[in-house]
Amino acid sequence: MKRERLMTVLLAPHVTEKTSLAMQNNNQYTFRVRRDATKTEIRQAVELMFDVKVTGVQVVNEPGKTRRFGRQVGRTQDWKKAYVRLAPGQSIDYETGAKA
Repeated sequence: MKRERLMTVLLAPHVTEKTSLAMQNNNQYTFRVRRDATKTEIRQAVELMFDVKVTGVQVVNEPGKTRRFGRQVGRTQDWKKAYVRLAPGQSIDYETGAKA
């Protein structure tokens, strides 16, 4: 994969109570990713940006929610979430983890 493409695959870390427990118990980190990203691209992007060894990737397509503003009904955008499992002994620090 091209380095420029891999740098755009990960959009943001997705931190919730559920993902925090997955981090502590399973060494599993969660990211919002591009909707057209594949598991292979996600694995390579995490390994490139955080310099860690990835052992598994699971992907979830999240549907957008219906929102109302007065009588107008709309939808938020669909998005993709990736659960990335790291090798034992590896970890990611979100504040200082990304390499320049």
